[in-house]
Amino acid sequence: MTSAEQNKTSNSTGMRYRIGSVVILIVAILVGYFVYSSEQSPNQRFHFKAGLDLAGGTLLTYSADVSGVPVSDVGDAMNSLRDVIERRVNIFGVSEPVVQVEEARIADGKEQRLIVELPGVTDIDEAIKQLGKTPLLEFKLAQDIQVTNGTTTLTGYVATGLTGRFLKSAQLQFSQGSSQGLIQEPIVALTFNDEGTTLFADITSKHLGERLAIFLDDEMKGDPTIQATITDGKAIITGLTADEAKEMARNLSFGALPVPITLVGADSIGPTLGEQVSRAGMLAGLWGFIVISLFMILWYRLPGVVATFSLAIYAALVLALFKLIPITLTAPGIAGFVLSVGMAVDANILVFERIKEEIKAGKEMRDAITDGFARAWFSIRDANFTGILTAIVLFYTTTSLVKGFALTLLLGIAVSMFTALSITRTFLEAIAPNKVTPMVRFLFGSGLSK
Repeated sequence: MTSAEQNKTSNSTGMRYRIGSVVILIVAILVGYFVYSSEQSPNQRFHFKAGLDLAGGTLLTYSADVSGVPVSDVGDAMNSLRDVIERRVNIFGVSEPVVQVEEARIADGKEQRLIVELPGVTDIDEAIKQLGKTPLLEFKLAQDIQVTNGTTTLTGYVATGLTGRFLKSAQLQFSQGSSQGLIQEPIVALTFNDEGTTLFADITSKHLGERLAIFLDDEMKGDPTIQATITDGKAIITGLTADEAKEMARNLSFGALPVPITLVGADSIGPTLGEQVSRAGMLAGLWGFIVISLFMILWYRLPGVVATFSLAIYAALVLALFKLIPITLTAPGIAGFVLSVGMAVDANILVFERIKEEIKAGKEMRDAITDGFARAWFSIRDANFTGILTAIVLFYTTTSLVKGFALTLLLGIAVSMFTALSITRTFLEAIAPNKVTPMVRFLFGSGLSK
């Protein structure tokens, strides 16, 4: 290929990248505008979601009584408890609640705990009220015991293991009376999940003729006699008013607890502390961006300017994703984002150093950029994949606060790879000259002008 043909091809390539750069800048401006305007909008749909440590709120700690649960089933019972409480909290509209289980060590062994974080709710009494009454549903077999002289009969109840843990749904219905379809008493129709259906069938088959009492928060709601084996996993609760049946169906649907819980701790976090943490985090991010940008420009010169633009676009993209997913921001989460900014620059540094090596080896500018990105890819891939794996492990093995750090770090690393390998390259190709002149050597960084 002649020199003229090479120049023509190079110019054509440069034009494509310049058009791409314009498109990227337009998209970046729109994304940045979305991030800013959505935060100013009275519609809070796309506002940043602040966690408990930033927005303030209430932290409730419950102790779960798993004494009646087989050791092998404790994990499943606690996970079921967490899911039930999450549903219960969400129906009250609490913004971004966090519900998690943990095992605490106490003086006489271990204790299963449920941690409930309610951002924005600073009144502890109101928080407990919003969580509401979460009923414990149990089915127990009635046993009559004759006491002295055969004149006194006491009724005791034996747990069957069938509890709200196995409940799939609870619905308000009305029994039908005569052929005219007159509405009579309200009932709550219960449906068990597969495991509960099997257990219910086993209980009813082995205890025909006995009474199976239904307890809600240790209060008996009925003790019907088992007249047949029930294999469809359905039962009913009768003897309620319409309002009682409606409330019970709602409570059971959204809060039938698999195990009893007791409130053991309640802490209120003031919004002032959250504002201080948020402000400190934003200042740290801003100063980090400024210092990194100055270093990149002073050391890499023109590519440093490109990296700064790329870094600004990276920040806009990540913040937009925080709003769209959405991600609940915590202090550790902000720290993860700030750390990911440094990792985003790291990829650019690897690329720029490789490009400098290619230029020193005598290659033309576009060839140096192409080969520089190709050679830097393996180092970038290994470094970022290691960070991604670390973030994934942290997310699945730690508490909610560390999860926030891991999630923002993971998202930041993924976006940084895209911006370093795509956006930075597009900008570099758009401004790259065809020939490496002394001025080009000066503009492309320390060490090339020697």
